[in-house]
Amino acid sequence: MAKAKMMNESSFAKMVKELNALGELIRTRQEEKQAVIDEFDKERLRFRRGKISEDTMRSSSAKANKEFSRINKNIREAISKSNKLGIRIREFVGIQSPKSFVAKVSGVMLRTAKKKIPMKKKFAKSKISKKSSKKKKFRGLSKKEIAMELKQEKKLIR
Repeated sequence: MAKAKMMNESSFAKMVKELNALGELIRTRQEEKQAVIDEFDKERLRFRRGKISEDTMRSSSAKANKEFSRINKNIREAISKSNKLGIRIREFVGIQSPKSFVAKVSGVMLRTAKKKIPMKKKFAKSKISKKSSKKKKFRGLSKKEIAMELKQEKKLIR
């Protein structure tokens, strides 16, 4: 009895769930980054109004920069993991290509692929460019003589 391919749904569901979790992690980190930006803007306004000192503002900017680099690193790692997982999912789905079956009076059978006959390769003929023939034609002539020859050819063409 012939059997069709069956996808392992549980492993596929796990991969999709993991990809979804990575997407949520990226979104969470983006929201966290926006919160750091908003917090820094509030402190910058307080500095402009004179409520905090310049040293405090410098330390706050250093702290914000560290947070930005940490969050960016986390986002890049999550993106890398999701890319790798996406490749795994694509390969897993690609394996699921269907088998070809043939129904006959004797029963259902797996269809075998026909043998491909290799075609003979045709080689392109090499073309001689006009430049190479002109170079041969003008060998041993001076620049003035070459210019005169080219003018005569142009007159003949017209």
